[in-house]
Amino acid sequence: MQVQQMDLVTQYKQLKTEIDDAIQKVLDSGHFILGEAVKEFEQTMANYIGIKHAIGCASGTDALQLAMMAYDFQPQDEIISTPMTFVATIEVMKLLGLKPVFVDIDPKTYCIDPAQIEEKITEKTKAIVPVHLYGQCADMDPINEIARKHNLKVIEDCAQAIGATYKGRKSCTLGDVGCLSFFPSKNLGAYGDGGMVLTNDDQIAQKLRMLRVHGAESKYRHIFLGINSRLDSIQAAILNVKLKYLDGWNEKRRQVAAKYTELLKDSDVIVPYTAPYNVHTYHQYTIQVKDRKRLQEYLKTKGIATGIHYPVPLHLQPAFKKLGYKEGDFPVSEQVSSQVLSLPMYPELPEEHVHYVAMEIKNFLAA
Repeated sequence: MQVQQMDLVTQYKQLKTEIDDAIQKVLDSGHFILGEAVKEFEQTMANYIGIKHAIGCASGTDALQLAMMAYDFQPQDEIISTPMTFVATIEVMKLLGLKPVFVDIDPKTYCIDPAQIEEKITEKTKAIVPVHLYGQCADMDPINEIARKHNLKVIEDCAQAIGATYKGRKSCTLGDVGCLSFFPSKNLGAYGDGGMVLTNDDQIAQKLRMLRVHGAESKYRHIFLGINSRLDSIQAAILNVKLKYLDGWNEKRRQVAAKYTELLKDSDVIVPYTAPYNVHTYHQYTIQVKDRKRLQEYLKTKGIATGIHYPVPLHLQPAFKKLGYKEGDFPVSEQVSSQVLSLPMYPELPEEHVHYVAMEIKNFLAA
């Protein structure tokens, strides 16, 4: 049996007529950059999230960068985040001349540990960037309380958690701004790159709209130094079709996750934990296992594709060597990154595939 880690083709085939029609409508319009399709998708997303402003951009990475640019952080300002995330979270800070300050993760949720944040705050600290890893939200109430106390901005990295909720509130509404990625493998994925920044702040939204088009207030009138980061109309049209299916897809992901958890509960693996205040969207179903390398190799021989998110925490990446961190500085992130393994996960994953994956994991552990 062959089991893909994700399957984007099956989903497209199910929506082919709708998506093809939406693409054709854009092609017929001749408006390919920031056209009506983008405006429509931005409004639909704002309504879905329950927020005033949704500003499309070219990628999730750009969404993070635009958010930080909108607050006019200055070189060497400090931004608190986690080393257990995709590189983009921290990469944009360095590209803007900011100083990332890492805080270790909670050993259960794998999100930033609020209890360790305050000790890292200095007079240079300007923001906290919690990452809603694998599809569930960080514990946002204590994070926001710390931010208010120290007059810090909160920028949510929601790239993996669209549709997730925290105490009944959707991700992207829990801080000052929320940042989304529409990379094809995301729960709401485009057929190319795409991203979005969401906020209730009118002034920040206005600035974001200018920053994404070279800082222009109107054509050839540039108020800020900005970047070229626009969500193209074809991607917006595709996403607007797919958005109405998102909650159903996320529910199917939860059903797949529940089946995995049931089948693996008596095995020697650590299954994902969902905090009681969260509704998880399972962008990844990520277990921990001590002999990850051998298990991954074994599963490959059985036709089962897996992934590792992420094998090296960012404080140990060569690109961030100048930050001065060393092995042992963030022991939970280091331990978790050495053992995590993401199993096949997508809404259309057949139940027999879930059973097969779980069976082969247990066969490996029993050998």
